[in-house]
Amino acid sequence: MSGYYGDKMVALIEELSRLPGIGTKSAQRLAFHIISLPKEKVKKLADTLVDAKENISYCERCCTITDDKLCPICKDEKRANHQLMVVEDSRDMAAYEKTKEYKGLYHILHGAISPMMGVGPSDIKIKELLERLQKEEVDEVIIATNPNIEGEATAMYISKLLKPLGITTTRIAHGVPVGGDLEYVDEVTLSRALQGRREM
Repeated sequence: MSGYYGDKMVALIEELSRLPGIGTKSAQRLAFHIISLPKEKVKKLADTLVDAKENISYCERCCTITDDKLCPICKDEKRANHQLMVVEDSRDMAAYEKTKEYKGLYHILHGAISPMMGVGPSDIKIKELLERLQKEEVDEVIIATNPNIEGEATAMYISKLLKPLGITTTRIAHGVPVGGDLEYVDEVTLSRALQGRREM
């Protein structure tokens, strides 16, 4: 490819193609778009990427990504502190927020248990969840992991850990398609899944 575009362009295409969901053709399109932009816009994009990397971290309470100690949801005093929804990813939290149905707090696991992929309970934020439940007065934990093998295994593992604590543990109903990811499910289906949750 360097014979066509030169080493700098090839390096840019290669870096862009390392991003998830970006194949070589998409990376090529993005590279051509970036080099066609005015220098100030490219600099702004580069500065924004570096700024995000340097200043975005995890919320001290729920583990979502934020640029402050606490995320806006954890700071919101109107939220129902007694209810905690456990999700795999910050994007799943965003999907539930779009429904405007759920008024409680969240805990983000940053993944799911997957022995095939070498992901065990210590590789996701389960320890942080248990520590949080020791400190906070929570009446119900809603487990809203994805309805696939890894999500179900994670839900079962967490429910077994929570049983001795005497906290009501529920699982979202499966109006959500099996094998699907929550971030792609429409708001109505997510609302029904939340309303139809069952105790574990």
